[in-house]
Amino acid sequence: MTTIEIKTQSLEPRRHTFGNIARRYGADKSASRYDESMLDLQADVNFHYRPIWAPEYEIFDKARTKIEMADWYTLRDPRQLYYATYNIQRSQMVQGAEQQLAFVEKRGLVDTVDAGWAETVKSYLLPLRHFEWGANLNSLQITNYGWGAAVTVPTCFEAGDRLGMAQHISKIGLLFDGNSGDSLDAAKDAWMNAPEWQAMRKLVEDSLVVEDWFELFVAQNLAMDGIVYGLVHDHFDAAGIAKPGGMVVTMVTEFPKTWFAEQTRWVDAVIKGVVAESAGNAGLVSGWFADWSKKAAEAMRPVADKVLGADGAAAVAAVSAALSERAKKLGIG
Repeated sequence: MTTIEIKTQSLEPRRHTFGNIARRYGADKSASRYDESMLDLQADVNFHYRPIWAPEYEIFDKARTKIEMADWYTLRDPRQLYYATYNIQRSQMVQGAEQQLAFVEKRGLVDTVDAGWAETVKSYLLPLRHFEWGANLNSLQITNYGWGAAVTVPTCFEAGDRLGMAQHISKIGLLFDGNSGDSLDAAKDAWMNAPEWQAMRKLVEDSLVVEDWFELFVAQNLAMDGIVYGLVHDHFDAAGIAKPGGMVVTMVTEFPKTWFAEQTRWVDAVIKGVVAESAGNAGLVSGWFADWSKKAAEAMRPVADKVLGADGAAAVAAVSAALSERAKKLGIG
């Protein structure tokens, strides 16, 4: 009879961490997966050529923004998202959103929404799929020209989020029109031609040609989003809750509102870190915020007037005031 003896042997690794961690924290210091995936990922040496479309810059160049940071990697994402955690979290969020849409469709709850309010919702919500598409392009622009993976990795994730948000709004439109797609065609026409949307369409198009990538970050993620999401998912939604079937609209738009609350944590952390770095940074960010938030409020005023009537001006003022208070807590305004 043969006896087999099984032994275990522990192998001590020669290194306990990656070089990018060791250079910052010391040899064999443990770090989170987030730190391992983000720290010093930005290429900063050995560039072989300058971009022919902008030869005044290196292909990756800190000078593409007026903001100056001693270390761009201090702008940590409080969510600590990296590829795996981002996909896991978004998968869960999207699954929940899909379940909400399926619940409403299966039980025919759209038919319970007041007909007049349903038309109003389609008029203010569905054109925003084009706003989200613009935000997708802006996020990609920041990812392309930004400096430091602490910022550009989350903006790359955000680009995917924005495309997903446009798709979610499209699904709501299909839910309301019985999958005919007519409401989406009408929303595109409204974005292109309706008088109340032209100021916002122009603002989105103006943002697409902003050269300083951090100004674009402030314009899109703090100013424009702050005004649009505040109006649409707070004031407009509140105006419809008391109407027959108004809660159905609240249900199917919960996903954008939840996403925006999470997004705000990261945006605030980045801007607060930049502003705290120097008085020069604070002055630049304050100026950009003042300019773009004013433009965004003015651009959404015609939409607010159409949705809320005489209460439109007050809603825009309330959202602007709340955004200003948020900015003050970040050290700007």
